[in-house]
Formats: sequence, C-alpha cells, structure tokens
Amino acid sequence: LWFLPHILTHIHGPVFEEEPSSLIYPEGLTEGKVTLSCQARANPAASYRWLLNGTEVPLGSERHTLVAGNLVISSPEPSRDTGSYQCLVINRCGTIISRAANLKFGYLHDFSPDSRSPQTAYEGVGTFLACQPPPHYPALSYRWLINEFPNFIRADDGRWFVSQVSGNLFLAKAEPNDTANYFCFTTINLDISTKSTFSKPIPLSVLPNGMNALNLANIQTLNICSVVLTVHFYNSPVPKLRWRKVDGLMPSKTGSSAEGPTLVLPDLSFDDEGVYECEAYNSEGRDTHQGRISVQAQPDWVQVMSDSEVEISSELLWSCLSSGKPRPSVRWLRNGQPDRVEVNGANLKISSLALEDSGMYQCVAENKHGTIYASAELRVQAPDFRLNPVRRLIPAARGGQVMIECRPRAAPKPILFWSRGTELLANSSRITVAPDGTLWIRNVSRADEGKYTCFAENYLGKANSTGHLSVRDATKITLAPSNADINQGENVTLQCHASHDPTMDLTFTWALKGVLLDLEDPAGPYFRIQGQENIGDLLIVNAQLSQAGIFTCTAQTVVDSASASARLVVRAPPGPPGGILVKMVTDTSVELWWSHGHDNHSPIGKYIIMGQSSMSSEWKKMRTEPANIEGNAESARVIGLMPWMDYRFQVIASNILGKGEPSQPSARIRTQPAAPTVAPSGLGGGGGDHHELIVTWTPMAREYQNGDGFGYILAFRRKGTAAWSEVRIPHVESSRHVYYNQSLAPYTPFEVKIQAYNRKGVGPSSQTVEVHSAEEASINATALSAFEIQVSWEPVQQLSIRYWRQHEREAAADRVRTAGLEPTARVSGLRPSTRYHVAVFAYNSAGTGPSSPRTTVTTRKPPPNRPPGNVSWKIQGSQVAVRWDHVTALHNESAVLGYKVSGLNKRFFLEEMDLCVCVCEDNTHQELTP
Repeated sequence: LWFLPHILTHIHGPVFEEEPSSLIYPEGLTEGKVTLSCQARANPAASYRWLLNGTEVPLGSERHTLVAGNLVISSPEPSRDTGSYQCLVINRCGTIISRAANLKFGYLHDFSPDSRSPQTAYEGVGTFLACQPPPHYPALSYRWLINEFPNFIRADDGRWFVSQVSGNLFLAKAEPNDTANYFCFTTINLDISTKSTFSKPIPLSVLPNGMNALNLANIQTLNICSVVLTVHFYNSPVPKLRWRKVDGLMPSKTGSSAEGPTLVLPDLSFDDEGVYECEAYNSEGRDTHQGRISVQAQPDWVQVMSDSEVEISSELLWSCLSSGKPRPSVRWLRNGQPDRVEVNGANLKISSLALEDSGMYQCVAENKHGTIYASAELRVQAPDFRLNPVRRLIPAARGGQVMIECRPRAAPKPILFWSRGTELLANSSRITVAPDGTLWIRNVSRADEGKYTCFAENYLGKANSTGHLSVRDATKITLAPSNADINQGENVTLQCHASHDPTMDLTFTWALKGVLLDLEDPAGPYFRIQGQENIGDLLIVNAQLSQAGIFTCTAQTVVDSASASARLVVRAPPGPPGGILVKMVTDTSVELWWSHGHDNHSPIGKYIIMGQSSMSSEWKKMRTEPANIEGNAESARVIGLMPWMDYRFQVIASNILGKGEPSQPSARIRTQPAAPTVAPSGLGGGGGDHHELIVTWTPMAREYQNGDGFGYILAFRRKGTAAWSEVRIPHVESSRHVYYNQSLAPYTPFEVKIQAYNRKGVGPSSQTVEVHSAEEASINATALSAFEIQVSWEPVQQLSIRYWRQHEREAAADRVRTAGLEPTARVSGLRPSTRYHVAVFAYNSAGTGPSSPRTTVTTRKPPPNRPPGNVSWKIQGSQVAVRWDHVTALHNESAVLGYKVSGLNKRFFLEEMDLCVCVCEDNTHQELTP
C-alpha cells in the first residue's frame, strides 16, 4: 500500500456532520424512547461517548444504548434524565465535543376543579375574564369557548382579544347577547405529542346602562424571533388602533399589523430596537401606551481557525472572532478539555510546539442565548510522500530542461536530497537542487534517462519517492510563418510546420500580441487549416485592423515546445483625426485645425469637413477654402455658414482604400450675428371687423434671423397715396398685424411691404402686395331643428361656410360651399343641443377670401326617443278610431306638439299600416311603431 498513495485516504481527526438538538419529551410517557443524534466523519473511524451535566453516561445498559453515534434513552424519567447532553467523538488524531442539547419534560395539568365566580359587565363597557391556567411546561396557546365545544370565539371579531401571554380574554364593548358561560381552552404542543384541557365555566352577565369610556392598558413584549407587541383595551365605541415608532421610522415589514392590537416584527434585526407606542382612539377620546424592544442575539462566527500543519518548536497563533449580544465570551478546548494554552480574548497561542500538541482544538463562544463551537486539527508529523509522490514517469526533451518536484508532507520541515540510482546528486552546471527540493536538469541527453529518488528526513522519521526520467526527441519548427502585408477585408494564410518525437502527440496554438487565439469559434475570424499532424497553418478571414500585429505559432508536446513569429500588416482607410479646434469665428466662416490620425499603412490623400447645425441632427459636407484639402494639411477655412447659428464640425480623412472614421465632434460654437439678408415671405391679409386692416405674413425661421433683438418693420399706405406708415413689431413669432381706423372705408385697397431687423441692422424689403380692409358683410345663423341650421348673408360672390363646435379649434372646422350668389344655405348633420360657431368666406378661382365676423347658434333639443305606447284601433264602418298613450318629453328633449296618424287604403289597412309620426315643437318628426 505504501507504493499506492493515490488510493489511500487522508488520515484526519473527527468533523461533526450532525450534532444533538434540544427536545421536550412528554412527562408520563414511560414506554417511549428519546434519541439524541451525533454523527461525525473521521479517519480512522471514530468512537463515541456521551456526557450528562458533565458526567459520562454509562453506555450498554438497558436504559442507555449507542446506535452508531446516537444516544438512545429507553423509558426516560424526568428525575434521572433531565439535563444537558454532549457528545464526544474520538479517534487517534484527537477528540471533539458537541454543542449542548437539553432534554426537558413537558406537562400540562388539569384546571382547578373549583367552580369559577360569576362576573358582571355593563352594556357598552369593556371587561376581561381571567384564564388562570394550570401548571404547565413549556408555553401554552390559548382559545376561549362560549357555552359548549366547539363554539370558539372568532379571532376576526374586533371586540374580542385573547392574550397569548396570560391567556386572559378581553372584551372591548359588552353587548346583551354576550351573556353566556365561557371556558378557557389551553393547548400544549410538544415534539411528539399535543395535549389540551379547558377550565370550569365562567358565567358572564351583561347588564344595561353602561357608561362610555376609553381605557388602554396591559402592553406586553415577547422576546422571540418575531417580536410581538400586544395591547388590550376596554372602551365603547370599539376603538381604532395604530402603532408608531417613537424614536425612528416604523419598519415597513410590520404590514397591516401596524393598525391592529398585535404589532408583529418578523425577521427581527438590531435596527428594530426602540420605543413603540400604540394609540387607541374613538369618538370619546384617545389614549396611548408605550413599550420598548431590546434586541439580543446568540453568538455567530465571524472568523474561525482552520486545520494546520506546523513545525516542532515553532509558534502557533489561532484566532476566533464571534458576534452576538450580549458580547460572547470565548474559551478554548484541546481534545475536549482545557489545555496548556495562552488565551488572549479570542486568540490562542502555543509557544514552542511539541509533538504532543497535535490534536483536535475547539473554540467555544457563548452568551446567555446560546453556545457555538468551531473545530480545527493541529498536526506535527514525520515526512510522508503518500499525498505528493514524485511523478512515476517524467518525460523530457533532448536538448531541453526538465523540472522534477519533491513535495512531501512533513513538520518540522525536512532535509531533502536526490539520487540517480545509487549516485547522490550534487549541484553542477547542468544539475541544480533548489532549496524547496525541486530538481532541475538542463541540456538533457539520452544518458540522463533512469530512476531518480527524492529523500526526506526530519527527527520524527524519513521517507523517499522515486520516478523514471524518459528522454524524447525535441520539437522543432521546420517551416516558420512569413511576414504578410494585406488590405483590410482580405484573407491571409500564415504557415507553420514542425517535427516532434513520434511517441507523443503534437498540438499547435497561435497567439496575437501574446494573447492566445480561439481557433474553435465557427464564426471566426481565425481557423486552423486541417491537414497532417505536423502542419498547423492559420487562416485569417476578412482581416481587420485589430488583427494586425505579431502572430506567434507554438508547436508543443507534453515535454517541450517550439515557437516562431511573423508580422501581419493590415492596410485600411485612415483613422480619425484628432485635436479638432475652431478659431477665427466670423458671421459666415470659421477656421478649423486638426492633427493627423493613423494612416493605417496607406498615405492620406485628402480631408473632408462635415458640419452639423442646431437646426438639424444631420451631418452635411461643408464648403471650404481651399475647396480640396490635401492629405498633408492640418487646417482649412469653412465658409458659407449662417450668421448667429450654432455649429459642430468633424474631419474625415481618406486614402486610396476609402474614407476613415470621422473625428470626435468639435466643441459647439456660434457664428457672429449679422443683419437679416432675406425678407419675410407669405405677405397678405384682409378680412377682419369693420374699420380694420389685417396684414399677415410667415414668421421668419431661426436660420434667417441672423442675430438677437429680432423683429419686423411693416410698411403700408392707401393705394394711390405717396406716404408710407411704418410699425415695428418686436416679436419673432408674430404673424399678423391689425391696423384700426374708424374712418377706414370697407374694402379699401392698401399697398403693404415688410422687412426684418435685428441688433445688427435691417434686412431687405419684401415685394409690395395689395391688401383690402374688412368687407361690409354680415351673417346670420338660425337653428331649424336639432340637426340643422340655416345661414344667411349679404350676397357678395360664391361663398364657403365654415362651422365648428364650441371648445373646438377653428382649424378643425367643417365646410359647406354654395353655388352662385344665393344668400342662404342649410347646414345639416349637426348634433342636438350643441353651440356652434359659424363664419362665411367668399371664394373664386383664385382662392378663398378673408373670413366674415363670426356668429353663434345653438341647435334645438332632439325629439323624444320613445314612441307612443299601447297603440290600438277600432273599425267603425268607413272610419278607424286610433288610441295611444301620450309621450312625455324628457328635460333634454323637445316638447311634443301633436301626433300624426297615417295608413294605407281601406282594403289593406288591417294587413299593413303606415308608421305613426310624432310631431315635435321644433318641427322634427320621430317615427313610431304601429
């Protein structure tokens, strides 16, 4: 076995896999059994012992049995078996002791057989019934019965509350039907059984004439994983409750319990500490009560020691750090007992280690809420090669070098030396034994083949391990890759052939700039050309600039490798220019400077300048001086810019392979302002009210304003006169001007022109156009029905009627056109009870004229939506008598003025009868069912 270390298992001390847990066993259950678990892994296998309150448990008796590592107690008795149990696990490496597990006995006695005193409560007032539970362990859960089983009090009834601390039943507002017999029902839940019992009846009588009051009392704090604050209250009316944290923000995890009698804080943390207040309030008043939560925690490990192998006479320093509240105390054990250790808080120190210090060590942290253990093994050992033997077969390449490791396990550190056969090896020009025991042989030859043995020795013992050195042919590159020069997007093959020892496998790898390439990615761009084993050619597909550089081919076996390199040059369009600066800014030009980017192995032929204004996100080619910018230039003037406009610029270089990437955009600049160079367009006008001249135009776009302080100068004169009147309009968004003169005759012709201005000056005038003052036209609109209006006007020429509902925009208006010079028109298809605006426009083949003054009209109410009911008729000779029920119009319908009855000829009257028609006040008709 000593020669087969790979199948040996590492010897180690015990490590717990399962430790005992505390439990509560039902008192009086004499035929049962209690099992306390304890399992550990160890090599060699461990033995087990048990302690009760520090005293060893006698195993093998009828009452105490050991099953694997578990302790089984038959017919447990409270007087003999109650206490704290710990498991000890022992093998030759040492002993560890488990955490303590408490065995306790649970019980629930019966309620006192004495009768309970009757209690009285007044209607509308609160009261409580005391449970007075019997002796028990552990804590009980409480419910209450009314009159008989299983009529339990419902937990969702806001008037009742059962305290799970005292068991008392609280009634917030007594009612006459609460008179009954009440029973306190208690339950105890143990690990293996459940038991319940209930009290004698407690009679409660509710008397009339209670008083309204508010009384808040009895707040409780339970120290469990989820803290529960409980408030009991008496009052009428039944109050509403709300909780708040007095000294901080209320935790959101309280949820809906923040507005109930029980405040629940799940997953308790130290942030939940503080003072909590409950407020009860109703129409009679309010009251508050406070309780404090103090959060504590059992110990938890922050840092523990780990298994260590150290040298004899050296020093050991271990640390254990734990958290908890109150702060845990720390103690140390060796093989389950205190030992010769120096303890400084959580630190353990052993000076001048000896062989007998080997063993199992435990760090124990404890406070009043619990105890935790951490274990580690300390080993001081003789040399041992079983885990790290010398390699059995060591291949090496002829002419190369080989490294043979010697790494036994040993403490203290052993002396290491090597032999070849019976020859002890010493350092020479070719052979070196490093301080860590590693053997190096350089310029290996066939004569170096043979067995090599490493010896390790310390005062505890000695050991050795042997391997065989086998010398193989060296790997060589027979065809190295050649330098290549290609254009971007082309394919290229780099060759690489090698020779090697035929008894070993040969593999090829490629690296670019020292980084290994992935030759297995089907998406490329690198592919290994399949062929003979000694060929490792590389295909590069669609080469890019990023693929340029030094490529290294490596041919390797398990014993050696050989490499060769070549440079790949990839020519491409130029890189982006850098350092873009804008200088000499005028109103229509700037001077641009830049620095050359990479030419990517092809000279730069020319530059192009692109610009982007604040009016558009599109980049456009700019006009420059000179028009063609040579490849050696580093500046140019950009011309043809708009004054007072924001610009950014980019520079693009190109060569015979194409255009490169643009430079980073320059900083945004604004050209200098200038006077406007164009006149506003769209000059026209007309229409309006009496004595008005309305002039309209298209507001100037931002690119034509050329500066701030922008506005319009409007000039106008009556046709045939010489003097011009001017008006300055200092708003860029203005599009109309109204000139009012009481003496202005209708439809008077005016000559009008307009020009723009800014702080730099005045721009050119527009062409003069003719505009007429308002016409003497009037319109009238009358509602004919719920769906139709009539519009009339003084005849001018062909007219277009525009109408739109109130609250709508005129731009969305509907239109009706009239033919000829008819002065009236009907507009149908309207909505009932709706207010409309109406305007009339004259038009001819040249287009539509100005609008008439607006008028408004409201359509009439709609006809009734219901026909006459109960229609009947009676034939009397040549007459027919028809009867029906009246139709009453709703408030939003037209009133009924009469009815119309019609029919076919007498012959067919009985078979077919025409529709009856209801006549309404607005002269509309509603078809009726006969």
